[in-house]
Amino acid sequence: MRRTCLILGIFVLALVWLGPLLDTWRDSFSAHMLAHMGVVAIAAPLIAIGLPLGQTPDANRAFALALPASLVELIVVWSWHAPALRALAQSSLLATAIEQATFLAAGLFLWLACLPRRGSDATGNAAGAFALLLTSIHMTLLGALLALTPRPLFGTGDVSCYGVTLSAQQDQELGGVIMLLVGAAVYLAGGLALFARMLATPSRETG
Repeated sequence: MRRTCLILGIFVLALVWLGPLLDTWRDSFSAHMLAHMGVVAIAAPLIAIGLPLGQTPDANRAFALALPASLVELIVVWSWHAPALRALAQSSLLATAIEQATFLAAGLFLWLACLPRRGSDATGNAAGAFALLLTSIHMTLLGALLALTPRPLFGTGDVSCYGVTLSAQQDQELGGVIMLLVGAAVYLAGGLALFARMLATPSRETG
């Protein structure tokens, strides 16, 4: 199971990084968003599931890992969607590589910090659930902002993605919807799954 998830995660990364999303369609914001969601919401959790995890940290360390990981994800995601950095990543292959590497690093940090480990108790699951739900909230806010902003933030000309020509406004709106449908939904599902696990797992006795 773990090996299958790891292979699938690496395969998704290959599709994203070696396919047309960051090459042929690199001028399209919606193509960028598909690549972004493929890395942080699909590849990262699959790879995290596939990596061997040690014993669960204690409760204090669980919160100390999960909550900063969610904050790092927030900073990375919102920073790279600022118009200036988005324009830089669009125009420079080096900046695109840095952007994608930071997306993967932040995604792995978050999922590895939140996923349940051997012997995890209700407190550890609560830390992961809270961090993933917090991430879902900020993904929802950014996706809604992108989809509802009445003017394009990332260009003015028409772009092509999957053979469909979109105006800059339509492209941005579609990118925001993709973030809502994929990113916010995946983190919400992960947070709710950990919350359910927390309710079903007795707290570890201390003494």
